[in-house]
Amino acid sequence: MASKGFFNAFDDIWMLDGMRTPLVDYCGALGHISPTDLGIKAARAALERAAVPAAHINSVLTGNMAPGDFEQFMLPRHIGLYAGVPQDVPALMAQRICGTGFELFRQAGEQIESGCADVALVVGTESMTRNPIAAFEHRTGFKLGAPVGFKDYMWEALNDSAAGINMIQTAENLAKQYGITREEVDAFASSSFAKAVAAQQSGFHAGEIVPVVSENFALEGYATRAIKLQGKSSEVALDTHARISPVEVLAKLRSVYPGGVQTGGNSAALVDAAAAVVVTSGGYARAEGKKPLARVVAAAVVGVPPEIMGIGPAPAIRLLLERAGLTLDQIGRFEINEAQGAQTLSVGRELGLDLSKLNVNGGAIALGHPLACTGVRLTLTLAREMQRSHVRYGVSSACIGGGQGIALLLENPLAV
Repeated sequence: MASKGFFNAFDDIWMLDGMRTPLVDYCGALGHISPTDLGIKAARAALERAAVPAAHINSVLTGNMAPGDFEQFMLPRHIGLYAGVPQDVPALMAQRICGTGFELFRQAGEQIESGCADVALVVGTESMTRNPIAAFEHRTGFKLGAPVGFKDYMWEALNDSAAGINMIQTAENLAKQYGITREEVDAFASSSFAKAVAAQQSGFHAGEIVPVVSENFALEGYATRAIKLQGKSSEVALDTHARISPVEVLAKLRSVYPGGVQTGGNSAALVDAAAAVVVTSGGYARAEGKKPLARVVAAAVVGVPPEIMGIGPAPAIRLLLERAGLTLDQIGRFEINEAQGAQTLSVGRELGLDLSKLNVNGGAIALGHPLACTGVRLTLTLAREMQRSHVRYGVSSACIGGGQGIALLLENPLAV
């Protein structure tokens, strides 16, 4: 595939640190919480972990795909203000569907390199549970005998009307193109679950999770926002979807389409979550005596045919490495979003990827894919894993509905 698209090389952009909420199953313990409040929680935790005063932030960059309440228009502003960022600091919401979280890093890099900011608060937040049941046809009323237009926003959003195809079918197309079998997809999914459980049991995931508790978010002179856990739970501290899932168990699940390879067990889990990081200029990091998690080296975004949108990470990674002057074997770790098992395996085959370097702490099949949060979560996890495994370079990436791919290149400052 031709390597065409956008490429950004960043000279001196750093990810200081970050935190995320647990990834909690759809309709679970976080399902009633506004994505704004999940974002505030993650933002406050990221600032605390990075030891950066909120007063130092001069750009707030957020991502959220589906409205989780009637306040989505204000989500970027409210996250910044309730995280303690000064009122005169602007806030922005970016949208690149499943690539949104990665796009936030790209925009932070561009803002910092252009001199617009020195310190950016990057927040991706998503409530899959609170995707609305929506209608767009009834502003002028309901006509006698006409169908009522209310539909499930999340389900309908999986469909690409231009290509007349949904996201699961795009993975089935790739499975056929790359000769990927149901057995291979189930084996890949089982491995993802096993790696996620191992990372959870070792405490690796806990190192980036801020427990969610009932609490108020006060802002002097303004309404108090809050997280209130329902039921008997006093704290939510663990990712909930990861579980040992043997191949023989996954094999019993019915495929979404007859004769297909994709099932509910080998596709990305639906979860609610938020993640946040602090991205700064090198000048700021050095002046404040910070030891960053990673350098953000470069970003790449490409377009691909909508009917095989899941292949997007392959040309994005190829462009990223070509323009950065690196080869695939120089990359020690990859975090590629597991939208569907066949999709991720297709990317691996297209690139000739060493799968032992891929999603070593589990992927979205096991942990979940909270759309706008995912890119922030994956990149934070990657940076932490690179330091743990002492590798110099890592790549985080995702496919994007409608036919795009996005990738980020990170460098471990401890391995230089």
